[in-house]
Amino acid sequence: MNSVSSEIASERNRRWAATMEGHEASAEDVVVAHRDSHASIDITNSSSTTSGTRVEREAQLNQSLVIGATRSSGAGHRLREEEPDEFRTCFERDRDRILHSSSFRRLAGKTQVFVFPEDHMRTRLTHALEVAQVATGIARAVGLNVALTEAIALGHDCGHGPGGHASEEALDPFVQGGFDHATWGADVSLAPLNLCAETLDGIRNHSWSRPAPMTPEGEVVSWADRIAYVCHDFEDAVSAGIVNMGDLDPLVRERCGERRGQQLGAFINAMIRTIRTTGVIGMDARHAEALAAFRSFNYQSIYLRDASRQQASAVVTMLRALVEYFAEHPSMIPDVKERGEVLEPATPEALEVAVAYVAGMTDRFACRSAVTLLAWPEEQLPNGIDR
Repeated sequence: MNSVSSEIASERNRRWAATMEGHEASAEDVVVAHRDSHASIDITNSSSTTSGTRVEREAQLNQSLVIGATRSSGAGHRLREEEPDEFRTCFERDRDRILHSSSFRRLAGKTQVFVFPEDHMRTRLTHALEVAQVATGIARAVGLNVALTEAIALGHDCGHGPGGHASEEALDPFVQGGFDHATWGADVSLAPLNLCAETLDGIRNHSWSRPAPMTPEGEVVSWADRIAYVCHDFEDAVSAGIVNMGDLDPLVRERCGERRGQQLGAFINAMIRTIRTTGVIGMDARHAEALAAFRSFNYQSIYLRDASRQQASAVVTMLRALVEYFAEHPSMIPDVKERGEVLEPATPEALEVAVAYVAGMTDRFACRSAVTLLAWPEEQLPNGIDR
């Protein structure tokens, strides 16, 4: 770095350091962020649904929600009782806990469709954010509990293992009844957060193959998940050169457009109109047919193509080998070390913690662990769209 850039960096650092303590405001014993801060609100008028204490806000929300929407009440229905928050509703607390959880953060390193995606492609994290946007847009427009909807949407995939849905096949033999990312997320990955029963239920039952969620908010997330992934997975596949825009089923293009924004708008608006007209959490038959055709196209052209099958096979083989290794060496698992726990190798207890550990791994950490611990040949690693 030359002297000029050093001076610039030093001056920049001095300006940043000078903000350490903030600035005194005109009000007594108040600090503000900016030297010229001037923003203020009229605290004598707090009739907004977003102001007031939790109790006040719950009462206001109750008036704004439709009959059948899920009400926020106190600390919520939790496995372990808690004191309610002073300002946040129970479902807002759930949303915040999920956002700050390690299970949610690790979604940034987990496959949506492509292992090791290019920078602009989706991961499980960006998928969860897009599902939350779709779901809350619907919930807000029809008078449902937005905070509960967002909490379910953000947490719905926290049970996914590395390598996408292939991880479910990989971990199936080691879990009684099989490995399902939906139930695993609610009952294992997010269990330490002590979330509300309604939130956990929505996460546990967001997949269409599962029983229906207990709340209308949970059912909205079930639809939002499918709407989001069919649209963005197609966009990523077009970007990767796997399919072309013109390959899409003509029925989908005719009813929902060719681009993601058009498609999302068509499906979201169709749901809002349907719910507002019928009261049923669903979509009119015309758009539902287009959504089904869209999903079918993605399955045949993207998810089940030869490269995807090869990628899935590599994931399954690698993850099963990792589970077997850690079941034989449970003392290598960080949580076991930290707790000072002594687990006998190759026991049901050792296998249980091994599955939980491998299921929580990101794609890259799983691959590095296989290479480091198992001397896994690099040419046998899953390699996304590069092979």
